[in-house]
Amino acid sequence: MSVPAFVRRFLADYARNRVNLLLLVVVPVVFVAVVAGTLADAARILGGRGGAAVEDATAAWSAAFLAGIGMYFQSAASRDTDQRVVLAGLRPARMVAARLLTGLTLAVLVSAIALLTLGLRTGVDRPGHVVVGTLMAAVIYIGIGATVGTLAGNPVNGTVVVLLIWILDVFLGPAMGAQERVGTRILPMHFVTSWMVNLPSGHGGRLGDFGWGLVWTVGAMAVAWILAVWRTRRGGTARRRHRPGGWWAQLAGAARAGRRDGYRNPALWALYVAVPVIFILLADAITPEQPITVTVREHGRRLAQTYPMPEVHGATMAPIAVASLAALAGLFTVLDSRAGDRRAALAGLRPVALLAGRLGVLAAAALLATVVSLATTASIFDAVRWPVYAGGNVLVAVTYALVGALIAPVFGRVGGVFVAFLLPFLDLGISQSPMLRAQPPTWAKALPGYGGVRVLIDGALTRGFDELGALLVALGWLVALFLAVAVVYRWSVAPPGGTRALPRIASPQPEGTGP
Repeated sequence: MSVPAFVRRFLADYARNRVNLLLLVVVPVVFVAVVAGTLADAARILGGRGGAAVEDATAAWSAAFLAGIGMYFQSAASRDTDQRVVLAGLRPARMVAARLLTGLTLAVLVSAIALLTLGLRTGVDRPGHVVVGTLMAAVIYIGIGATVGTLAGNPVNGTVVVLLIWILDVFLGPAMGAQERVGTRILPMHFVTSWMVNLPSGHGGRLGDFGWGLVWTVGAMAVAWILAVWRTRRGGTARRRHRPGGWWAQLAGAARAGRRDGYRNPALWALYVAVPVIFILLADAITPEQPITVTVREHGRRLAQTYPMPEVHGATMAPIAVASLAALAGLFTVLDSRAGDRRAALAGLRPVALLAGRLGVLAAAALLATVVSLATTASIFDAVRWPVYAGGNVLVAVTYALVGALIAPVFGRVGGVFVAFLLPFLDLGISQSPMLRAQPPTWAKALPGYGGVRVLIDGALTRGFDELGALLVALGWLVALFLAVAVVYRWSVAPPGGTRALPRIASPQPEGTGP
């Protein structure tokens, strides 16, 4: 079979999931048409130019985001398949060429959608630069997604790494006001963005910003090619075979299974520690020393109070980091265990016990990220009432862990990652953020993070607790999400027609267990 034939098959496989196609349109529209103005305001607050520079850059950012995540799953999910095809006689270089050409096709598609959205929203002042810059950004992230997919097979680890690189790239980029910081020059889109939006870096040397952007574009694809060929030449590794395992006994077995799954992925726990630290400390480092006005409730009255901007920014970055990690953890905890849990339910293990074990591990991950976030926040910010501030962060973490678990069977792997990132970004980073508006708009009160964020802001900045209504809203979201997750999970794993195993068969442990 020829390389073009493989490319057509890979594209057809991607398009088979209609959610993927829907999100190819939704993500650029969200970034370019909905939040571009808000991001421009945030750039001005952080010391950047803002305005058209940021709005033009959103096309490149959305294309890079879609290309990176899409290519990660193209690469990571195809490891065993590609190796079997190579063992059947296809040359590794041809297989890798087909995968990367598929990625480049997706890059062109997402870039076109982002640019079309930008043109319809505001028009483009420098169309040549913006078109080429957007394509270069997408191709760079095709290379990054393929590289991470080669090195990180676990989907949680891989998606968190790609998203972390992208977030640092965007929020420490030239358009957001961090152009003069030496450490940001190594970021993938630094020079591309500088050239694209006419913000000369001043440190491009003889190559210039465009030349260094080309170096990044070609280099990212070259590294991805080398690593992918190396991976497909390797033989498949033997997989471990897992052994099987009244109500409390099953619950304990499911909990042990979840813990063992977590122990097998120490890199994931390291990311739960590293990501909040990076988010919060960078937020403090890039925030200018200026006052900001935040509306708080004190003694039953709403008051507009002035606070130092770095303190407010650091305090509100913690829940954003925690929510993103918790949503991804919830998504993949359900997705990766679904097949094994179905078999365990068929063998007699109660779905309630299975769900309790999975949610226990999920709660541990969310609480770990919260504890690390609070410890990091304490180094730069002193909350007025730490117990209330911590409680608000826990509410946000558990809420988005349940959101991730709920969207897993609806959106699947690729679409679920997009939604698990976009929802907390739009909710906590845009709608609820006191950095962008003194109080959230009326429609933002209907989002999952509203109650938890109001509670943590109350604990961070005021001396009395006046957010009982917001607390009840947050608890209501938790109850509703838990019930929804329980119903969807039971539907997805319960044996058809209530079939049970013979009583003499021991209740097995879910997939992912072993000594």
